[in-house]
Amino acid sequence: MEYNTGRNHLIMKEYGRHIQKMVEFLLTIQDKEERQRNAYAVIELMGFLNPHLKNVEDFRHKLWDHLFLISDFTLDVESPYPIPTRETLKAKPDVLAYPKKYPKFNHLGKNIEVIIDKALREENPEKKQGFANAIAYYMKLTYSNWHKELVHDDNIQNELSAITHGELEFNSRPFVKHRTDNRNEDDYGGGGRNNGGQYRKNFGGRNNNSGGGNNRNNNNRGGGNNRNNNNRNFKKRY
Repeated sequence: MEYNTGRNHLIMKEYGRHIQKMVEFLLTIQDKEERQRNAYAVIELMGFLNPHLKNVEDFRHKLWDHLFLISDFTLDVESPYPIPTRETLKAKPDVLAYPKKYPKFNHLGKNIEVIIDKALREENPEKKQGFANAIAYYMKLTYSNWHKELVHDDNIQNELSAITHGELEFNSRPFVKHRTDNRNEDDYGGGGRNNGGQYRKNFGGRNNNSGGGNNRNNNNRGGGNNRNNNNRNFKKRY
C-alpha cells in the first residue's frame, strides 16, 4: 500500500495527487505531438476540477502557468501564452513608494490640511464659507472623539484662525453630541418633553388602551351572541 510519506512533494494541493501524476506521465512521453495532445487534455481536466477559475480573467493562462509549475518548469510543450520560468516565479515585486506626509497638526490629520488648502484657493465666497463650516464641524468632531471634555466653539475658531492665519471663519454653530454634554433638550432642536407628553396624551395611555380592550371584548361578545342566534334560527327552519 502506498502512503503519502513515501510519495514526492505535492506541489499544488488545489489540483490533487492525480493531476500531478498525469503531469509526471507527460514528462515520460517521448513523442512531442502525443505529449502536446495530452497536455491539452490535462489543461481541460484542471479547468474542470477548478470551475472558480473561469470567473478569473485569463483563466486559461493561469492554468498553463500552473501546469508548468507542477512540472517544475521541465515540461517541453508549446503554450499559447508566454512560458514562465523559475526566475519569474521567485522574483520579488518592486517596493511600493508610500507617500511620506508629515502633518503639521497631528490631532487633526493630513486630510484636513488638504481641505484647508483647497478652501484657501477657492475664489467663490459662498463655497469658501461652506468649506469653513465643514472644517469647523470636522475639527469639533475630532475633539469630541479624543477628548473627555466638551470643546467650545471659540476654541475651534481660534485654532482655525491660527492655522489659516485668519483667512477662514465659520458662521454656523457646529453641533456635535458629546458624552459629557448636559445641555437641555431644547438645544438639540425639535421635540421636547412637552411634545412627548402631547404625543402620549393623544396616542397612548392606559385608559385609552383599556377602553379599546373593552370595546374589542364587547364586539367579540356581541358577535358570539349573533352567531348563536343564527344557529338556533337555522335549526328551527330546517
